[in-house]
Amino acid sequence: MRRICLLLSLLSGAALAADELHLYNWNNYISAQTIERFETECACKVVQDYYSDNEEMLAKLAAGASGYDIIVPTGNAVESLIRQHALRPLDKNHLPHLKNINPAYLDTAFDLGNVYSVPYAYTITLLGYNSQKIAELGLPSDTWAVIFEPRYLEKLKGRVTVLDSQRELIAAALKYLGYSANDVIEAHWQQARDLIIRAKPYWAAFNASSYIKELTVGDIWLVHGYSNDIFQANLDAQKAGRPFSVVASLPKEGAVLSLDSMVLHNSGPRPDLAHRFIDFMLDGKNSAELTNLIGSGNPNLDALQYVRAEIVRDKSVFPDSVQLRHLEMLRDLDRKQRRVLSRIWTEIKLK
Repeated sequence: MRRICLLLSLLSGAALAADELHLYNWNNYISAQTIERFETECACKVVQDYYSDNEEMLAKLAAGASGYDIIVPTGNAVESLIRQHALRPLDKNHLPHLKNINPAYLDTAFDLGNVYSVPYAYTITLLGYNSQKIAELGLPSDTWAVIFEPRYLEKLKGRVTVLDSQRELIAAALKYLGYSANDVIEAHWQQARDLIIRAKPYWAAFNASSYIKELTVGDIWLVHGYSNDIFQANLDAQKAGRPFSVVASLPKEGAVLSLDSMVLHNSGPRPDLAHRFIDFMLDGKNSAELTNLIGSGNPNLDALQYVRAEIVRDKSVFPDSVQLRHLEMLRDLDRKQRRVLSRIWTEIKLK
């Protein structure tokens, strides 16, 4: 009898383990209420793990991490995972809400035909600034020149931060120089390097983490950062009663749009639950919760009716068709290009 009870206990534990969806996602990239609602709907448990950038996620997977049903990488990382044959193709028969996605965010260069990926949310890398200080100094807020040109930076010395990301910062420099963010000509990368090195003495830091707080309290007046971070900084500034707003601005030269997508990893044990989760997140009401929470861009047309009106009107969250034409998604680099870019980044950091 004891053996039978033990066997039943083990089988029960196995069933519980089987009814788990393993989600590997960016930190703070889904609301707790959304997770709870899905768990109730599917009678399962969502187990979450988090990463802070694509390189960290790719490195962890390359080191042997497995068992993730769904990952939410940016386009260039999706491209890398497809090249590695690490993803399971989607069964679109189980995704009836895929029709809700704006066609502008489908059939991208990193996954033609959306064989492997479903758009989740996006951010735009742009300028964020203290409205009071930039107005007082009479500085432009619609051009990358304000973070690269000494004639502007002289008024901002020690009050500017840029992202600690080689792809993002070099992309901003390339756009300012009139090139594509995906330009891979080494001579153009060197021009971008020289532009960055010239501006570097005026910057307070390369910062991808604490700049939200620094904008909120007024220690930093201008940043090269992510649209959802700048959205959060402004919310925090208003809650704290600051005498300024934190404003996001799309530079006229163009910028990077980072589209994060849901993909199925080959090692995931529950592709059935993964498809249910993806279709659940494609429902407009569920999708809108993330935008209302953190100000992320939303490729889901059905979600617009549930997003707060002031966010829908914000062009840094929902760019219009003209602005979209000036936005680029970063492509993956090959090994040789990665080595060259790493060398250039090292030169920038050591100057």
